[in-house]
Amino acid sequence: MQDVISELQDLRYLEWSERANTSGTAGCFLKSREQTGAGLWYYKLSCYDSYRGIYGHECANEIVASRLMGILGVEHLEYRLVHALIEIDGVEHETWLNRSRSFRAKGERKQALDTFYDLNKLQGESPLQLCERFGWREQIQKIMLVDYLIANRDRHGANIEVLLNLKGALRLAPAFDSGLSFVFSCYDDTGRVDAFDAMSDVNANNYLGTRSLEENLKRFVPRDLDVRPLRPEHKDELFRGLDSVLSESHIRKMWEMLQRRWGRYEALRNN
Repeated sequence: MQDVISELQDLRYLEWSERANTSGTAGCFLKSREQTGAGLWYYKLSCYDSYRGIYGHECANEIVASRLMGILGVEHLEYRLVHALIEIDGVEHETWLNRSRSFRAKGERKQALDTFYDLNKLQGESPLQLCERFGWREQIQKIMLVDYLIANRDRHGANIEVLLNLKGALRLAPAFDSGLSFVFSCYDDTGRVDAFDAMSDVNANNYLGTRSLEENLKRFVPRDLDVRPLRPEHKDELFRGLDSVLSESHIRKMWEMLQRRWGRYEALRNN
């Protein structure tokens, strides 16, 4: 699948009516959806406010995270990065946005994990223990590994979903919404990007485990987790087509983070 559409697309007809506040930023993420003959498509922007417009690199981060999960063999929602002309409140913007299909099968409905936990928990049971009881332990462990590798700040209780079909069968949704990661908080300040500590244990909005990505890696991710290794030759695959979206500083720092953090996990596996 071609996951970067560089030719400018006219999407001014979309309505950006879904607004969600971000964690740790002053703006919000705008979302839209479109029903076509090929099915339902979902769209989302990087951060937005009415004064600055659209800013940040969350949509590009989402693509890199999606490609990383493909390399590792982690079940995930596949995103496309689209160069588009859109309109918000009567103002036109040329931007990059994410496009994706629904991961729900026909007849399935979704429920945020935090809601599912509140409705199904046993006395004294933690959210992580509930996931283990329902057979989602390995899938959660893989998400925790990915979140460590990309320094994801925002795996809150609605960024993990449970899917329920008409017969009552349950499954955990593929990993999605990984854009608040890498050096997103540095925006276009290349000095801050270059100075960012690739191994920083950022304060993450995790619903499962602890707020420490490092602690989650050490305590909850097994050394024999069934994932494929990240190798130096994967750099081109991870950042292909993104040189017009991300600065050289961003790409250099993101790759440094992935290499060093994967090295940290490999060191734990070998001990």
